[in-house]
Amino acid sequence: MILLPDLRTAPGMNVREHYMVRAKRVKAEKERAAWELARWAAKPPIPCVVVLTRFAPSNGLDDDNLAGSLKGVRDAVADWLGVNDRDRSRVRYLYEQQRAGWGVGIEFKGWPA
Repeated sequence: MILLPDLRTAPGMNVREHYMVRAKRVKAEKERAAWELARWAAKPPIPCVVVLTRFAPSNGLDDDNLAGSLKGVRDAVADWLGVNDRDRSRVRYLYEQQRAGWGVGIEFKGWPA
């Protein structure tokens, strides 16, 4: 698992912020994830499943806000893999969350049979 410690993702679409503040925040999340992925030596074989885990000290988010909170990280993973993030025939994304200190985990798994 690739761990991005201290990456604080906002609570999805429920966050109330100016659109430019949101764009700047998502860009920073995407750049941080891209930087960590660039250090990763080997890309997983495609097709694959990507599990994105949000670590936060809160009680957790509902599933649509969880996916929204990890959008910048998902975009960075898709760019790194060289695929379009909406192409479900090549990459599937699963979302999980755990109560812990702030961070994001990225894990690659094989394509289900």
